[in-house]
Amino acid sequence: MEYNSNRKKLLLPEYGRHIQKMVDHCVSIEDMDERTKCAHSIIGNMGNMFPHLRDVNDFKHKLWDHLAIMSDFKLGIETPFELPEKETLYERPKKMPYNNQRIKYKHYGRTIEQMIDKATEMEDGEHKKHLIMLIANNMKKSLITWNKDFPGDERVFNDIKAMSGGALEIPDDIKIPEQREHHSNHSHSQNRGRSNNNNKKRTFKRQDDRRN
Repeated sequence: MEYNSNRKKLLLPEYGRHIQKMVDHCVSIEDMDERTKCAHSIIGNMGNMFPHLRDVNDFKHKLWDHLAIMSDFKLGIETPFELPEKETLYERPKKMPYNNQRIKYKHYGRTIEQMIDKATEMEDGEHKKHLIMLIANNMKKSLITWNKDFPGDERVFNDIKAMSGGALEIPDDIKIPEQREHHSNHSHSQNRGRSNNNNKKRTFKRQDDRRN
């Protein structure tokens, strides 16, 4: 008896050993036309294994790529799609550059810093004022999230000035909206829950009275 552990390692195990044997046989066919017909037949069998992917874009292209990999790029036939090259397939990906720029106020995040830099470059006007309002509102939300004892709007304005290096002036008429929506919704849901519980208690009491 021959065990799989003693056989050739499968390049793409998800297709199974039978498909791999078909690919090996296809590569061994000397006549190009017959080899091409065999390859198309194998593609059909590979597609039948994943019927739920038939409507996925580029599904056939992926099958041909997989066939090329399983044949160790030795098919030597014309294919309906451009196949990857063996050298590029096993090439190590380029190292991704990481942003090592230090964030001074980590609880606000890098996005807030970028927004403040953008606001500093803008000309005075309603658009700039509106952006400062959005920045202050998001900073207030962050402070409330990290600190239950909110230090006040003045803290937000001072942080904006510090993060902009003193270049961003806060208009006097800017006021940050109160962050009460979450709490009001929570209270409303709690009150509604209590009301439902009270209604259930009244219903059960009526049913007990009728039985008595």
